[in-house]
Amino acid sequence: MESIHDAAERLKLLGDKTRLTMLSLMKEREWCVCEFVDILEISQPGISQHLRKLKAQGIVKESKRGQWVYYSLNVEDKPYIQDVLKHMPDSKTILSDLNKEGVVSVCR
Repeated sequence: MESIHDAAERLKLLGDKTRLTMLSLMKEREWCVCEFVDILEISQPGISQHLRKLKAQGIVKESKRGQWVYYSLNVEDKPYIQDVLKHMPDSKTILSDLNKEGVVSVCR
C-alpha cells in the first residue's frame, strides 16, 4: 500500500490537461514523442518534460526503438489512476475534439 503523500503526488500530475490527455491516449496503445508533438501542438522539449514527470512518478514507462522512444501506461499497481482513466474519453474522441483524426506519424 502506498502512502497518501505518494498517491497525492501522482494524482497532482493528472490535474494537468496535457498530461491527462496523454495518459488517456495511452489507454489504448503506446505513443511516440513525435506523435504527441503533432497531436498536441506542443514543442518536443515540452512534451518530453511532461513525460519525464510521469515517468519519474512511475505512471508511464518508455521503450526505445532506434531513434524513437515510445511511452505506455504503467498503472497496473495504481488502481486509483486506472479508475480516473476509465472515465476519460477514448483516443478517437480525443483526436476528434482536437481536429487530429487524420494525423499520421512519421515515427511509425
